[in-house]
Amino acid sequence: MERKPQNGPLQGIRILDLTRLYPGPLGTMMLADMGADVIKIEDMNAPDYMRYYPPYLESESAGFIAVNRSKRSLALNLKTKEGVDIFFSLLKTADIVIEQFRPGVLDEQGIGYEAAKRLKPDIIYISLTGYGQNGPYARDAGHDINFIGYAGILSATGLAQTGPVLPGPQLGDVAGGAYMSMIGCLTALWTREKTGQGQRVDVAMLDAVLPLMTLQMAHYQATKITFAPGEPPLSGGLACYGVYPCADGKYVALGLLEAKFWKIFCEMAGHPEWLEKHLVMGEEADHLREEIAALFRIKTRDEWMVATKNLDICLTPVLDISEVEKDPQMQARQMIYEQAHPVCGKIKGIGVPLKFSATPAQPSGPSPALGEDTKSILEEIGYKQEEIEALRKKGVILVAGK
Repeated sequence: MERKPQNGPLQGIRILDLTRLYPGPLGTMMLADMGADVIKIEDMNAPDYMRYYPPYLESESAGFIAVNRSKRSLALNLKTKEGVDIFFSLLKTADIVIEQFRPGVLDEQGIGYEAAKRLKPDIIYISLTGYGQNGPYARDAGHDINFIGYAGILSATGLAQTGPVLPGPQLGDVAGGAYMSMIGCLTALWTREKTGQGQRVDVAMLDAVLPLMTLQMAHYQATKITFAPGEPPLSGGLACYGVYPCADGKYVALGLLEAKFWKIFCEMAGHPEWLEKHLVMGEEADHLREEIAALFRIKTRDEWMVATKNLDICLTPVLDISEVEKDPQMQARQMIYEQAHPVCGKIKGIGVPLKFSATPAQPSGPSPALGEDTKSILEEIGYKQEEIEALRKKGVILVAGK
């Protein structure tokens, strides 16, 4: 059975994926969905921790399944000379290596960028870390919460009553890790296309989440005002831009920054006196917010959606995760994708967010079992059956099912 991706704009690109947990694997999965041949290389004795994180679908980690589809699995012992030899044999066929270890770890193992580029000068290494390859925090441990704390995101998220509140999604892992590592891959590929030169791309999740605060930083530089949680205009300060509870306890999202939308809303609400209060802040905004909140408590969320369906305003429901897959826009855009898994049966996941007119991208196979493709990958790079069996018996490789 052919398990390489067969569709998408990145056909012909091979990526060696040494990442674990969430940020790197999500980025490499999206690249695989777009057609890259992503080979997930795991330590056969200490595989990706995400394989063992609950909750489970049957015997499989739901989180691992969610971020590792469309890939092939090579289980390898890189602490052996033979394992390193296999890595470098595979490297000769690859375009990109993506790794997520602390600075210096791969160099100590003998498979870092400097060693790799001596063998293949046009290789691209994406080094994804929390704090980058240099600086006083470079070798510090960190998670999403730490990166968004340093970047000022936590201090800008929440309300006066709550103080900083953790965002629902992991912004550092996804925006700072997965997305930026993808951008690094594609940018370095374009440079290599023009110059023939490979390079190392240093992706620090702290650096990469900082652009999420671009507008807030600009406002601070202009005013020198440090807002408390809930006070910035687009984070609770404006009454015309916020979340309001309805009669059924569900919520609506109101985003009326433009005067034309605000005018329609005020007319619909029967409150022409609100017109001049559009962008008020402080106590005036608090009073206006109370009046708008009282309005929304009159109807349920879905009743408000029906009542405002034909109005050209930015009023939408706040969906919970169980409602997202039923949303007609999500369905029309194929953003909830269902595929068959050999252990779990039919499973649903997030679809491919980029739509290509000439080279449509879609997920290929489900997440691989550990070592599922070890044998076929080694055969591709010239290993014979008897060599593969000898390596397996010696503990250099793991072949699923053996």
